[in-house]
Order: sequence, then structure tokens, then C-alpha cells
Amino acid sequence: MAKKEKVGVVVSTAMQKTVVVAVENRSPHPKYRKIIVQTQKFKAHDEENKCQTGDRVRILETRPLSKTKTWVVLSKFDPQGQEIMLYPDLVPSTPAPEEVAP
Repeated sequence: MAKKEKVGVVVSTAMQKTVVVAVENRSPHPKYRKIIVQTQKFKAHDEENKCQTGDRVRILETRPLSKTKTWVVLSKFDPQGQEIMLYPDLVPSTPAPEEVAP
């Protein structure tokens, strides 16, 4: 089973080693087709407190770390949109494809 990834904006850094990330979901209304923006907040683990309020970050689903914290910050984006890996050891490794003998 693949782990989920989401991209959102940090809205709070008040807790130690934890950030609150707001993720927007834009979808059309089923009947009227107007775009509806729904925001969901997730608490994510930030081991070294590298994130600041307003940063765009990528979060990765993980095992429960506390009662409400089941995500971990994977990387953040600089103002130009380039992704900066904060914790490269957390990236899920994909196994190399096995070679088929002829």
C-alpha cells in the first residue's frame, strides 16, 4: 500500500516539533459546477523545526506519532517553486525492477 502525500501551506508553528499544514482541495459542485475550495488541516512532525508559517511543504503519511499527528514533513518549496528535501531518508524507496532472464 502506497503512502499518501499532500502539498499544503504551514499555518501554525506554535508547538515544538509539530506544524499545522492546511491543504486545499478544489472540486466542482456536483450540480452547479462552481469550483468549491475545501481546506483540511493536518498536524505534521517537523523534527528540527525547519518550517516557518507560510512555507509550502510536502507531507507524507506515517504511523501515528501522537493522538492527532500521523503525518511527517518531507520537503518544502522555495519561492521559485524548487523542492528542497528536508528529510531525504524518509523518501519511500522504490525497489529496482527485477531483470527477466531470456
